[in-house]
This record gives sequence, C-alpha cells and structure tokens, in this order.
Amino acid sequence: QVQLVESGGGQVQPGGSLRLSCAASGRIFSLGDMGWYRQAPGKERELVAAFGGGSTKYLDQVKGRFTISRDSALNTAYLQMNSLKPEDTAVYYCTARAWSDPGGHGMVYWGKGTLVTVSS
Repeated sequence: QVQLVESGGGQVQPGGSLRLSCAASGRIFSLGDMGWYRQAPGKERELVAAFGGGSTKYLDQVKGRFTISRDSALNTAYLQMNSLKPEDTAVYYCTARAWSDPGGHGMVYWGKGTLVTVSS
C-alpha cells in the first residue's frame, strides 16, 4: 500500500517558522490531492491546507502565514509555516488520496503526524 511520513516538526518560538514535509512511498500508481490537518490537545482535527479541485484552500486562521506546496516528482508535499503562534501548537497530519492500481476512486491515506510546539 501507500505510506505517508511527516517530518519537520519541533519546538519554535512565537514568530518563528517551520517547514513540514510529507513523503509518500510504497505502491503508488498515482498520487492525487494532498493536504495537512492538525489536532491540538482537547480539540478536533481540522483542515489546515489542502490541494483540491485544482486549487488550494486554507484554514482562515493560517491564511497569509502558511503555504502548501508539492513536488510531484518526489511524491512529497510541504507546509511552510511562518509567523507561528502558540495557538498553532498541534500534531500536524498529512493526508493524500492515492491509487495503487489504475481505475477506481483510490484510497485516502494518513501519516502518523508530527508535533509542532510554539512556545517561548
């Protein structure tokens, strides 16, 4: 099947930056839309940024600060996070729709997450 592995999390001071990466590997025939979610302690998982329908969408709270991108040749997505705030503290998860064979609707896969802590 397909595996997603996130990296780049860590602790950063308010106002700092981090760049998350999500590398897809395994039996990949085609990789579709990719995105990033986050889940803060005691809160529900929420969409942060994603490619979908030929466009990108962002959580209102991160617009202008976060940028999603991808390198299709590397099957990798990125999340550049600037001007980080304490409320951005969460586990960040990568998700992607992928096909291991031609046809069908593919499957949605999730990574195990990477922790981002914004604190002074």
